Amino acid sequence: MQLTKTSLTNGIWEGSLTQTSESPKLVVTHQGEPVGGLKVTPDGANTWRISFAIPRALLSDGIQSFLISNGDGQTVYSIDILAGDALDEDIRAELNLLRGELDVLKKAFRQHCQDS
Repeated sequence: MQLTKTSLTNGIWEGSLTQTSESPKLVVTHQGEPVGGLKVTPDGANTWRISFAIPRALLSDGIQSFLISNGDGQTVYSIDILAGDALDEDIRAELNLLRGELDVLKKAFRQHCQDS
């Protein structure tokens, strides 16, 4: 079983699933709770179109993860959505670390050039 994302447009996630058996039994969860609205439609021999609307009520600051699992509970695909102020703080912290490392490298390079 292989699930590949094809698009995320207007809050609708779509993917293409390839498998050799009958209609797949899949479930979407967010923080362990089922998310309704999953559609599985045939899209050729052994290929299925998978889609579901990401509920607006589940989107908030930080990282929101949606898991698509098979009937055995094994994760087939993971969708992570990053948004909001919490993300901005993470990016700023990472940028400050990179600036500090760049300053150290610049200083070492200038020292190397003076010594040569």
